[in-house]
Amino acid sequence: MNKTTIFSSIKPSLLTLTIGGFCIGMTEFMMMGVLPDVAKTLAVSIPEAGHLISAYALGVVIGAPLMVALAGKYSPKKVLIALMLMYGVFNALFAMAPSYPLLIATRLCAGLPHGAFFGMGAVVASKLADKGKEARAVALMFAGLTIANIIGVPLGTYIGHNYSWRLSFFIIAAIAFIAAGSIKKWMPALPAAPNSSFKESTKVFKKPEPWLIIGISAIGTGGLFTWISYIAPLMTQVAHFSANAVTFIMIVAGLGMAVGNFIGGRLADRYSPLETTSILLLSMIVSLLIVSVVSYYQVTAVIMTFVTGAVAFAVIAPMQMLMINAAKGSEMLASSSLQASANTGNALGAFLGGLPIAAGYSYTSPEYVGAGLAFIGLLFCMVLMQRQKAAQSSPALTPMRKPEVKQINQQQVYPSSI
Repeated sequence: MNKTTIFSSIKPSLLTLTIGGFCIGMTEFMMMGVLPDVAKTLAVSIPEAGHLISAYALGVVIGAPLMVALAGKYSPKKVLIALMLMYGVFNALFAMAPSYPLLIATRLCAGLPHGAFFGMGAVVASKLADKGKEARAVALMFAGLTIANIIGVPLGTYIGHNYSWRLSFFIIAAIAFIAAGSIKKWMPALPAAPNSSFKESTKVFKKPEPWLIIGISAIGTGGLFTWISYIAPLMTQVAHFSANAVTFIMIVAGLGMAVGNFIGGRLADRYSPLETTSILLLSMIVSLLIVSVVSYYQVTAVIMTFVTGAVAFAVIAPMQMLMINAAKGSEMLASSSLQASANTGNALGAFLGGLPIAAGYSYTSPEYVGAGLAFIGLLFCMVLMQRQKAAQSSPALTPMRKPEVKQINQQQVYPSSI
């Protein structure tokens, strides 16, 4: 008897990217949970141990263009396998590093494949997807990131607290090797990009569109990080939850992110990525302002944690498709650069969100900063819309059209796609 389930409708080739996203999500976010344990082991302060978070973010920014440049004429399948193997090796070395300087070095190296994997993976996912479902396929890859926040990060944090944080990172290394094996087994051998020259790929940045999209990512999504960076004190000091309840609240945020991720993919397939991004940034502004008002009440604080997480992650797939559409011929580099800019938004949001707190204002004050950052991102979207309208009315300019994604005939191999 042939039974159809939600899992039978997912292509194994796309699921391999989800596993990779899960590994990356654990690598990036678990450090926040085990930071006190790492600091205790190394006999350093928590702020010093926090440099391990910054080292990873720096690795992402450096690695995104560097890994794409080194990929050269290799096929995406080989590159994605290599990136996951790098994750496995450097997380294993991090777990074994005996000193603080070596931990910094291996943590930075662990960040190098991050941007390239998500950037190249987004392009590959869009090519593997059926026509009209490209953004949905990209969202499936980023689903690994949200699942990591719901399951992987809490589990890894528990193991780190009760056994050893080194064991947690060995587990991440094992998942990375599993991801590499799954890509080797299930990912079809896609051809290398015809425009494989790194120098040629950089020409896309002579146009203002990619820079505007990077601005949306680096500044507009900074609103997410002003909120999530200070969610623990917001919930304990303003909503008056106990410290033990923060784990539950983070799971609620992760569930919201997972739901929002899939909604964003479907919206971007139904409407244009630019329209979807604009609407979601406007929604982020409203959500953050509501959070600043209702966080004094526990029930509404939890509800808005779910809603804000959903809105914040819903914008990821549309933005990724927006960049892919705007950088035809240089999709790999442009898509990876977007990941680097997102980590810039991480640092920018956390820094700017902390300024009003340092000045003595309430823990609700970062939400106003976040709303301001999201508004700037919305303004960038308005500029992009104006350029599109000008391009459509002037033959001298080329409009940002949705590229015709080459479909790979896998109907005899896979069931219907997501």
